[in-house]
Amino acid sequence: QVQLVESGGGLVQAGGSLRLSCAASGRTFSRNTMGWFRQAPGKEREFVAALRWNDGSTSYADSVKGRFTISRDNSKDTAYLQMNSLKPEDTAVYYCAASLYGPLVVVAAAYDYWGQGTQVTVSS
Repeated sequence: QVQLVESGGGLVQAGGSLRLSCAASGRTFSRNTMGWFRQAPGKEREFVAALRWNDGSTSYADSVKGRFTISRDNSKDTAYLQMNSLKPEDTAVYYCAASLYGPLVVVAAAYDYWGQGTQVTVSS
């Protein structure tokens, strides 16, 4: 089992920045990829960014490329999502997830463990 705890959400004005954290515990050696997803009210959960833990390779949704950066701190078993130039359409609950699958994956169904989510609200 892998436990994930997100933090860092909040209310920010458009153009501002937030950094989300995802602390992992448990059998963390088994997870291959960490991902961030988000879900806005009335919409389906969508992929935001992913990072393959071993080699640091990353993938981003087109909507966040150039604005968001996913990173990791091996010593803390923590993944981060730095979000810059935030827009009102970035408002959502953001979820951290861990996949046991080898390749870098961007679909929610490939993730095995999920955090509880953290709210990000961007005001115009």
